[in-house]
Amino acid sequence: MTKTIAVAGKGGTGKTTIAALLIKYLVENKKGSVLAIDADPSTNLNLVLGVPLEETVGDIREDTLQEVKSGSSLGGMSKPDYLELRINQALVEADGFDLLAMGRPEGPGCYCAANSMLRLCIDQLSRSYDYVVIDNEAGLEHLSRRTTRDVDLLLIVSDPTTRGLIAAARVAGLIKELHTHAGQVGLVVNRVTGGNGDEPQLAPPLQQIIADNNLQLLGLIPQDPTVAEFDALGKPLTGLPPDTPVRKRVEEIITAIEGLL
Repeated sequence: MTKTIAVAGKGGTGKTTIAALLIKYLVENKKGSVLAIDADPSTNLNLVLGVPLEETVGDIREDTLQEVKSGSSLGGMSKPDYLELRINQALVEADGFDLLAMGRPEGPGCYCAANSMLRLCIDQLSRSYDYVVIDNEAGLEHLSRRTTRDVDLLLIVSDPTTRGLIAAARVAGLIKELHTHAGQVGLVVNRVTGGNGDEPQLAPPLQQIIADNNLQLLGLIPQDPTVAEFDALGKPLTGLPPDTPVRKRVEEIITAIEGLL
C-alpha cells in the first residue's frame, strides 16, 4: 500500500530541503519506489534533487484548455486519456525516483472539470509507487484540490522563530478544514542553533508556543553551513555528505516515526 508524506511550512523554512533529503533516504535505503510531487508553485524541488524539468501539470492544464477552446480533437483521444498521456510524458524519471511538478496555479476561468480529471490521473499514477513525497506550499488547499489522497504523515517545517511556529500551527489547523485526512501530524524545527553541548535547542518562549498549540515536535535540525554553501553554488542538496548534520538529523527523525517505513 502506498504511503504518502506531505511536507509543508511557510516559505524559507527549508521544507524543500527536508523533502529532498527524505527522498534521498528512501532511495538510498531501498525502501521502495518513490514518486516526488512538487506542489509548490515556485517549482524548485527538481533543482534540489538535481534533475531536469521541462513541463509541469500546470502547463498541461493550460495547454489542454486552449486546445479544447480552439476546437482541437486532442489527437482523437478523450480528455481523460489525453491528460493521462501528457502527465506520463511530464514525469521525470530519475535514479531511484520519479518527479512530477504541479507548477503554476490556475489562471482566470473555470478549471473544475480539468482539475477533477487531473486528480484522478495523479491518484492513479501514485498507486504505482510505495512512497509519495509531496513538497507543498505553505497552504494545504491543493491537497484536496489536486489530489484526493489521504496523507500518512504531514511533516510541518518551521524555523526557530515565533512567526514560523505560529504559521506551523495554522498549517496544522488547516488539515482539519480539508477533506484530506492525515494519519500523523508532526513538527520539525529547522536551522536551530546550538545550546548546551552545541546540541540544537529552542528558547523557552518557542517551546511554549509549541506546547500551547499542541504541536507534536518530532525533532530539531541544526543550522548547517554546508547547506548554505551548496545552495550558493547551485549544487543539488542530495549530494550532501552522509555525515552532514542536517542529513543525519533528518534520517534520525524519519526512522523514529513508528510505522512509517
